[in-house]
Amino acid sequence: MFFFRDLNLSAATAGFVAVLVGFTSSVALVFQAALAFGATPEIIASWMWALGLGMGLCSAIPSLVLRQPVMVAWSTPGAAVLASAGLAGGFTLPQAVGAFIASAGLIVLVGATGWFERVMNRIPMAIASALLAGVLARFGLQAFAAAQTALPLVLCMLLAYLLGRRWVPRYAVPLTLLVAVAYVVARGQFNAAAVSLSWARPVFTMPEFTWAAFVSLALPLFVVTMASQNLPGVAAIRAAGYDMPVSRLITLTGVATLLLAPFGAYALNLSAITAAICMGEEAHPDRRKRYTAAVVCGAIYVAIGLVGAAVTGVLLAFPKELVLAIAGLALLGSIGGGLHAALKDDAHREAALITFLVTLSGVVIAGIGSAFWGVVAGALALFVQQYGLSKKA
Repeated sequence: MFFFRDLNLSAATAGFVAVLVGFTSSVALVFQAALAFGATPEIIASWMWALGLGMGLCSAIPSLVLRQPVMVAWSTPGAAVLASAGLAGGFTLPQAVGAFIASAGLIVLVGATGWFERVMNRIPMAIASALLAGVLARFGLQAFAAAQTALPLVLCMLLAYLLGRRWVPRYAVPLTLLVAVAYVVARGQFNAAAVSLSWARPVFTMPEFTWAAFVSLALPLFVVTMASQNLPGVAAIRAAGYDMPVSRLITLTGVATLLLAPFGAYALNLSAITAAICMGEEAHPDRRKRYTAAVVCGAIYVAIGLVGAAVTGVLLAFPKELVLAIAGLALLGSIGGGLHAALKDDAHREAALITFLVTLSGVVIAGIGSAFWGVVAGALALFVQQYGLSKKA
């Protein structure tokens, strides 16, 4: 099969690192969201089943078909919105599931009509690249901030990465991860108690549709998923130089969410962070074969969905500093490439820099994250600077 012919160690490692980063960075937030609506341990395991299968199949199958790295993830800001609304009270789990379905319906609508892709086509590449760099740079900063609590581990990983980049650049990230795992195990910092063997079983929740849940849950979930997840996700695709059927992919995530929502898949969307890991040069020197990293990532997602808490426990058993450091180091190339593309054009440089800084700031206004406001600020700056210049010329 062509997949196994194209697969190599660096691609497989990139897929694993993407899962490690994607799950450990926000799985606790998903648990919080489920608990906020009164979910039992069996229902939480069902959420992991639905999300794992949804992310895995929506990543692996399109990647194999298109032979391009399609990366789908759950909506982290969406989980935050749900956790906050759930803790405030007033909504049951069936009402929340109804809101998941309503939000997914809106995503299918904007995907099938091509509305979102048409908006993205009007955003200059410099702005899109600056947006991606701003999203990724926060992970780069966290990698070195982790040195405050785990200095020896971070220094060990940094040294392994730099030596790897000099002597075996293709395998710098796998080498760094291997060194980090060996260090953690040798120091007794691997929390084996977090690992438990259990199969996840899907639990169906009958949806209940209410106007209050639509306004308070579905609409915010739809807005933050599109603005804070799909927007930088498309930017990651275009910054990496891939030409994908964006509208069809967004429609696919919406349909998958519709089908899996009663089992706990609250929102699936295009990824930016994990996509950058699998789309970068570190994943595979041949960009035509980087789809294999996305397929590996998808396969691991499916495995996590099937065994539920077991694999999740393995991922959570690593110290958080290891996760932060490996994410930041794996994304260095993508951050540098994004900044280069954003700032190389004099006409767009200042607007791109504003986009980068606003996105990097992490500011949240009206419940919408900095990715959206970064694009708004950059587009406004570009409009003020260039409006009317073509007419005068």
